[in-house]
Amino acid sequence: MKIVDTFASFPKQPNLKRLRQYHKKHCEVFKTYFLYHCQDTDERLSKAIERYSEDWKLITKVHQSMECLVVEVCNTYETTYHMEFPISVNLIIGAYGSNAYTHRKIIPDITFAMERLTPQEIPLKVIIAHEFGHTAHHIISDNHQMDWQRIRWEHPYIWLLQEGAATHFSRQIVPDIKESTYFSYDESGDEWLKFAREHQHEIIGAFAKDIQSGKNGNDIFKEWFSINGGSTFGYPRLAYFIADTFFQDYMGKEGELNTLLLWNNDYFFSVLDRWIIAFMNEK
Repeated sequence: MKIVDTFASFPKQPNLKRLRQYHKKHCEVFKTYFLYHCQDTDERLSKAIERYSEDWKLITKVHQSMECLVVEVCNTYETTYHMEFPISVNLIIGAYGSNAYTHRKIIPDITFAMERLTPQEIPLKVIIAHEFGHTAHHIISDNHQMDWQRIRWEHPYIWLLQEGAATHFSRQIVPDIKESTYFSYDESGDEWLKFAREHQHEIIGAFAKDIQSGKNGNDIFKEWFSINGGSTFGYPRLAYFIADTFFQDYMGKEGELNTLLLWNNDYFFSVLDRWIIAFMNEK
């Protein structure tokens, strides 16, 4: 694992010109960031510049913890799952887009946008473990003769398995903490989790209805997986709860490895279809 820490090259007194120079210096990382995770406009960057000074102490605290926690989480994965991570982990100061993400590769690199992270150690470890969980899922799948050509990356069921796997891994790596932290990556998720548990049948039913309606994948992603969604119930990213519920249920019957590798089977989509129907019939 290689850590690419861009903090030192962030401009001390950022303006548009200096900020774009910072992006240019780390062009490969920011190419992905602006392509998929944040709008690259002068207006967006100008608004970010206004916020940096206000958030600078928090950003600095996050940065002070990141490298140590990344190494700690990586070592725990290597000890627990006997794997190595041949990846780059990028630490950037973004423009208030995504907080963390994996890159679109078979064995994906990871980027953390420090302006969007909490300085609190436990939630910070959880989001690091979650993102490493995505990469671990790919490594384990690749080591078990995964046919990557068959994956329908645009399908919400694939996203469910990915998020269910990453949430599961975060529990293994950072165990015995407040349950809501595995979903919120901060200390504010209790109300979200309480709502999800109390309305799980309605949530899964609405999610299934959106998929069956033939809605655009981007619309489904925004509503159910994005922090900017949540118009249906007033809470964003409720697909993460669905993903975890499915993953834990299937793992209880078939085991961890078979659940992680489920997406390499012809019956993957029918398994999720049947699970949704069965779950809703349990009312």
